[in-house]
Parts: sequence; C-alpha cells; structure tokens
Amino acid sequence: MQYRKDRYGNDISLLGFGCMRFTQSAGKIQLDKAEEEIMAAFHAGVNYFDTAYVYPGSEAAIGEIFERNGIRDQIRIATKLPHYLLKKPESAEKYFQEELRRLRTDHVDYYLMHMLTDIATWERLRGLGVDKWLMEKKKSGQIRQIGFSYHGMSDMFLELLDAWDWDFCQIQYNYMDEHSQAGRTGLEHAQKKGIPVIIMEPLRGGRLVSHLPRNAEAAIASHPSHRSAAAWAFDWLWDQEGVTCILSGMNSLDMVRENASQADRARAGMLTQEDQAFLQDIARMINEKMKVPCTGCRYCMPCTHGVDIPGAFAAYNRLYSEGRFSALKEYMMCTVLRKTPTLASNCIGCGACEIHCPQHIQIREELKNARKALEGPVIWTAKHVVPHFMKY
Repeated sequence: MQYRKDRYGNDISLLGFGCMRFTQSAGKIQLDKAEEEIMAAFHAGVNYFDTAYVYPGSEAAIGEIFERNGIRDQIRIATKLPHYLLKKPESAEKYFQEELRRLRTDHVDYYLMHMLTDIATWERLRGLGVDKWLMEKKKSGQIRQIGFSYHGMSDMFLELLDAWDWDFCQIQYNYMDEHSQAGRTGLEHAQKKGIPVIIMEPLRGGRLVSHLPRNAEAAIASHPSHRSAAAWAFDWLWDQEGVTCILSGMNSLDMVRENASQADRARAGMLTQEDQAFLQDIARMINEKMKVPCTGCRYCMPCTHGVDIPGAFAAYNRLYSEGRFSALKEYMMCTVLRKTPTLASNCIGCGACEIHCPQHIQIREELKNARKALEGPVIWTAKHVVPHFMKY
C-alpha cells in the first residue's frame, strides 16, 4: 500500500474504505461480511475509514468491528457532523457524543462538516458557535483534524476553502467531473494551500464501470495495458499529487483485493501522455450521450441571478447518460441543498452568459430544457423546504 501525508505528516493510505455501502439484509448491515472486508482491507494496508452520522448503522458497525479486532489505534476514523440538523449550539455536542458511543472510541481522527454547501451555511454555523466548539474539541484531542465534504460548483468551494483554517477537505472528483463540482480548479487550489484532499465518487457511484457506452467498454477491454475500467478511473486520480486518498465503497473481498493491489503500485505522474489521451477518448465517448456540450469551463459564471449553469447542465446530461435518479441526486446536491438555491428556474433570460460561452451554447434555451426535465415535484418541494430548514 502506498501512502500520502496529511497536514501534520501522518500517513494516509492512498485507498480509503468508504463505509456507506455495506451489504445489508432485512435492513441491517451483514456484520460478519463487513468485518471480513474491513479486515482484508486493513491487512492490505488501508488505514482510512470514512463514515457519517446519517449512514444507517455504519458508525456502530465499524465501531464494533474495530473494537473486537483490537485495531482502533492502528487506523484512522473519519466521520461527519450532521450540521443541517443543528438548531441550537449544544446540539453539536449531543451528536458528537452519540458518534463516539457508536464508534466505541474517545476521539475522531478526521471530523467533517457533512455536505457544507456554501458560505452562508458556514456563517450560520459560526453564529451558533460551532467553529469555537470544533477548536475546543481539537484542543482536547477528541477531534484531531477538522474538514468538510462538498458538492457544488468550484467558485463556492474556493470561497469555503479560504473561509477558515481547514485541515483537509473531501470532494467528488473523477475524470468525468474534472471541470464540474469542485473540479481540478478546486483540487489544485487546495494543493497550493497545503490542504489534503479526500476523493469521493471516484467511479461516479459505479457508473464509470457498469454503465459505460459499448464503444468505451470495447476500447478499455482491448487496451494493451489490460487495466479495468475501475483501474483507469483510480489511476487518473492517483496520478495527481493533490489527491491524498480515494474512498471506495467496497462490499466484496474481490473488490478489496483488486483496489488494494492497484493502490500498491500507484504513483503520482504514472500515466503517460498516451494514457491521458486514451482517457480523453473514453470521456468523449461518454459525452456523446450528453444533451448539452458544456465543458464546465465556467466562462458563463457568475450568473447575476444565481443559476449554477454548469451544475444544471451536468445534472441534465447525467439524466441521459446515467438515469433519472442519478440526475436528480446531482441536481439536488448542487443547486437545492444550500441557503439560496441555484436552480435553472432562477434564469430570467438576460443572455449575459451566452456572450462568454466558448462552445456557443444556447444557454437560455438549454436551461429551460433542464428545468423541464429536472424540476418536478421532488425538486420543487425541496426548494421550498430546504431554505426554511437551513435557517436554523
């Protein structure tokens, strides 16, 4: 297993274990199976395990597994504060103590603000005294490092990254999201600041493996390197020095062994120019299914009426390449789950964005299409509920 350093010089395994997708039966985690997979990962050198308060049964399961195998002091636990549930300052302590009980530990190594979406949300938390509470916990040793996980556009990510002295951050990033979400711009900004970056959704929920176009599948299968689709996606990430650790929701021993073996040989700068060109071809094959030829360059931004134009198009394209559930999930995270929604329907048709688009996209018309395709009852209900919920 290869390792990279956190902000304080500690080793973090290139491969992290995402503990959200354990196999379940009758609504409960299959603990023996999860234990077998976790211990296989541990023996292969994985030392970073990521969970969250809202992952059903996850914290309790890994807490029990770590305790009965006596490995708590040899691994690093990352979990998350459900800040969106906070209505009063003392609630943070309540949730944190519950997490410690579930995890059967007296400290958390890496503690994240879960899905911190914008500056307004962070300022609300500071108004509740959460920033002071975090620093008190860090001073006491109950929290070792503080970060946040993020879904949304790169401009807001940069603002959040600069808004506080974070120890690390976690972003969605893969070769299809290079210029959407926090993107390469966000990754490189974090690297310049010396902030480690943990990667989630390296395979876009498995879709860069199991939902590829046939021509992309054939190209990967016939490539002389014999890399799997997953290997290409992981290597593209590990090739970048700014990537500290990739989370994988591993729920089989074969997956653990394959990913650990790959992490053992991974190096920054290992991809050749030919490899990079090949992945660009794969991305092009996937993009051929897209409705809008948006590259996520962001020349159209900022929108004076708060539309996340690249985010809306990314979700709209995902509707046709990956299905409705994936598209609505993306749209919800990137445009609705924030103090001020950034929906396509915010567009007033001024056209200022179109002047700057190098792809000459008819942005106003395509935003109408995105709105019609995505903004059904689920999104509209969330649009009206979320701002009220987040005002506390």
